[in-house]
Amino acid sequence: MSQGEAGMNIRTLDHEDPEGLVKGLFGCIDGRDWAGLSEFLHDEAIYERPGYDPFVGKPAILDFYLTKRIISLGQHRVERVLSDGANIACWGSFSGVAKNGRDLSMRFADVYRIREGRIDLRRTFFDSPAI
Repeated sequence: MSQGEAGMNIRTLDHEDPEGLVKGLFGCIDGRDWAGLSEFLHDEAIYERPGYDPFVGKPAILDFYLTKRIISLGQHRVERVLSDGANIACWGSFSGVAKNGRDLSMRFADVYRIREGRIDLRRTFFDSPAI
């Protein structure tokens, strides 16, 4: 079983622990743990974010992080997580560095739909132009 940056057993996370799921997800993203990130995603996951066509399927989402994402490094700070069981919303801030060396700082909000204990839809919103 894979362990994410947050040190949690990813396979045990589900809609019963929405804060753990969100923080574990961002722990993998911030730690560049793509194998760990894969464990959070349903095989048929869709990721929608400003500036890109939707990424459909786990391979497309992982390819985004490996080849298309402009961020070199950074950290998400989650301020709040809300859930109704099958859906999760969170918001917070991100600070980091783009691959071109530019400093990045913005607020974000994410919404997730959970299926079979994994994220099958993620929508990200920013308070500034797409990154």
